[in-house]
Amino acid sequence: MTESEVLARLAAQAIDDKKGMDISILDLRDLPSAPAAFFVIASGNVPSHVCAMSDNVHEVVKKATGIGPSKVEGYQNAEWILMDYFDVVVHIFQKDKRDFYRLDHLWADGKQIFTNNGKEQ
Repeated sequence: MTESEVLARLAAQAIDDKKGMDISILDLRDLPSAPAAFFVIASGNVPSHVCAMSDNVHEVVKKATGIGPSKVEGYQNAEWILMDYFDVVVHIFQKDKRDFYRLDHLWADGKQIFTNNGKEQ
């Protein structure tokens, strides 16, 4: 397992610890146009839930790896939050925003390797 995959799985677990919904990890390494090796995508109920998941990802990943995100976008409104860890990008959405942006469908050529029910794909 690569360092990037470990980081993606840590992020997914941190989201799950805060009751994140519809968590998935997409492996994009075989897609030449992909902006990252992995996307972690999840949904939350309300802005405070989205922020809590983002905060936990930051804390868990930092504690385990010493790495913080290079950039965080969307935290103020918390309709969606993007956390950029270079090879891993974490996307946490309110459900309606996830439905609107449809990243799962946009990057459907990627291999789904994790869902929050813990089943490997």
